[in-house]
Amino acid sequence: METVQTVAAADIASLKFIGMGLVALGMAGAGIGAGIIFGGAAQGIARNPSAEGAIRKISILGVVFAEFMGLLSFVLGIMIMG
Repeated sequence: METVQTVAAADIASLKFIGMGLVALGMAGAGIGAGIIFGGAAQGIARNPSAEGAIRKISILGVVFAEFMGLLSFVLGIMIMG
């Protein structure tokens, strides 16, 4: 009976590490999203310099949301390991 409990505990511990790896993908997605947003903003400003203020506001808001998702996945990972 003890060996079954030990194996189950080891399986749960290994699944926690797999979950943390998936969380790292979520954090990488936030970085990729921020890069795409700033790339689009740079192109928009280059095409229409007079709209720089509006484009900048919208792009900063978009990056805030993208980074929030990254932080949320990090907190989720901490909760998984805890």
